[in-house]
Amino acid sequence: MADARKITAILFKKYPDPKIALNFSNPLELLVATILSAQCTDVRVNEVTKALFKKYRTAKDYANADLKAFEEEIRPTGFYKNKAKMIIGCCQKLIEDFKGKVPSTLEELTILPGVGRKTANVILGSAFGKQAIAVDTHVLRVSNRLGIAHSDNPDRVEEELMMQIPENKWTAFNLALILHGREICIAKKPKCSECVLYNECEWPEKTVKGV
Repeated sequence: MADARKITAILFKKYPDPKIALNFSNPLELLVATILSAQCTDVRVNEVTKALFKKYRTAKDYANADLKAFEEEIRPTGFYKNKAKMIIGCCQKLIEDFKGKVPSTLEELTILPGVGRKTANVILGSAFGKQAIAVDTHVLRVSNRLGIAHSDNPDRVEEELMMQIPENKWTAFNLALILHGREICIAKKPKCSECVLYNECEWPEKTVKGV
């Protein structure tokens, strides 16, 4: 079994102050940005939200948005018809149940349209400063390669990581692992020769260092 605490310590040396790549200034903005980020790059989302966040400042603004116009505004993020319905529906629910404010618990967040555990944990960790592990494609891939997770199920991987990583480090570990997955442990042709976790990694397909 790979040593999760040792892996965490090494990751923190490389990424001492990991941050989420999505731009936001409040929980509502992060909620919208995270929904938009599904199957889209954070760079593209940030380009779209630059104008979006100036126009839509409250949950009411989104709830009252013209669907067709809103679809066009978020079109570059892909799957824009579905995302537009999700965001507008989500903000209508915020008004109905939470007085227009984004709630700060997993249970409340996950009753919002378009918000699953991953999105909820992103918001809890980065908008509210709580300890949470959001299992995205990077976390799923890298944790399984390293040998600190053993499942294709994001919820199961979340449980495995929570059991091994000290709770006060969940969010920072999560963000550092995502950065590592983006920069080094990429899906195709990972840069094993540059990896600081090479000696800890249990992935049988890792390339030999120096080759």
